[in-house]
Amino acid sequence: MAESDWDTVTVLRKKGPTAAQAKSKQAIAAAQRRGEDVETSKKWSAGQNKQHLVTKNTSKLDRETEELHHERVPLEVGKYIQQGRGDKGLTQKDLATKINEKPQVIADYECGKAIPNNQVMGKIERVLGLKLRGKDIGLPLEAKPKKK
Repeated sequence: MAESDWDTVTVLRKKGPTAAQAKSKQAIAAAQRRGEDVETSKKWSAGQNKQHLVTKNTSKLDRETEELHHERVPLEVGKYIQQGRGDKGLTQKDLATKINEKPQVIADYECGKAIPNNQVMGKIERVLGLKLRGKDIGLPLEAKPKKK
């Protein structure tokens, strides 16, 4: 260190990018071009507006076998949903809009892939006016007497 006899050393640096800038696609691409380590992680179910999450049964679904499986909506219920939609002149999308669900939910119920949810089934019953749960599946929904 005999060659450098400075008393003080001045280091000029740029400020690093802000958090919002560091997360942009352009900043990530630039960092990758420079050869820097870039770590990305996706948060599970982040930024989604899901109202009907199946949280306690997810591990059971992962281990699903023929002996251990979740009950699905019976095909006869799916056929009644299709019939009821046809009678009312509704598409899957129209019915989904009326019950505040995605059209894929209706498609899953109709083809028997969905795990029955009483809230969703109740909404579909009210819109179509058909009973989809219990003993009298497919019969018209009786109007309950109003409480006085």
